[in-house]
Amino acid sequence: MSNRRRAAPIYLQLARRIQDRIDCGDLPAGSRLPSEPELCAQFGVNRLTVRQAMAELERAASVEIRRGVGTFVRGPVVRMSITVDPRSQRFDLGSLTTAVPHRTAATDDTGAASTNATVEGSERIVAVTPAPEAPVDLDAAVQLRREAGELTRLDSLIALGSEPWGVSSYWIASRLLPQELSAPGYVENVVRVLASSTGIVLEYDWRAFSAVGADIGDADLLGVPAGSPLLVREGVSCTPEGEPVLYVRRRINGERARFVLNFRGTDTS
Repeated sequence: MSNRRRAAPIYLQLARRIQDRIDCGDLPAGSRLPSEPELCAQFGVNRLTVRQAMAELERAASVEIRRGVGTFVRGPVVRMSITVDPRSQRFDLGSLTTAVPHRTAATDDTGAASTNATVEGSERIVAVTPAPEAPVDLDAAVQLRREAGELTRLDSLIALGSEPWGVSSYWIASRLLPQELSAPGYVENVVRVLASSTGIVLEYDWRAFSAVGADIGDADLLGVPAGSPLLVREGVSCTPEGEPVLYVRRRINGERARFVLNFRGTDTS
């Protein structure tokens, strides 16, 4: 066992050992885990440790605890591809803010944009990070076929009325970053500004949908408890020739949004 695992609490060590068995197929999806007494005897731990380990695995969505029945291994997340007709849904026009009402930026008494006001229908860039190095940044670099050191990450917030609605993270090659997006502040739409400033026509390459629990940073921006359900929409936008330009990962308050695909357009007349 590694030093990291030896230093971890006993219940985390147990959770990791069970997770290892799930990952290698010893405990396949749908299988029932041994009972609490059986796990206690098998691993030489007490019931409290087993319960803490099961709670950790349940938070990680690795197992499902059915009260009065037992604990079962969850099936793997299925990735579903949705083929969209490129004649109707090819271009990336910045759909996050086209879907909500728009107002002009709030101003203070001097006419300057207020840094504290919430502006409905526009984005507020809250952070600009050159050469980010977090795991999610490294994944973005892979998606854009670049080194993380070549990228800049923008984090923005959008609100409906006075309520925060969603958080977006954008990754783009630093050399393409427009001046308008180089510092925190309000912009009408990050994607539109990027396309207009660079002269690049952005098209959808792929989009994926999932759900996560809010981490501490997103929870703080959205004003929700950590762990609250967030809808995630992520993907790559590219040039018409297929060169990846922009990777975006959007987290939206799960209680305030839903995704709808209109296959026959929106004209009901």
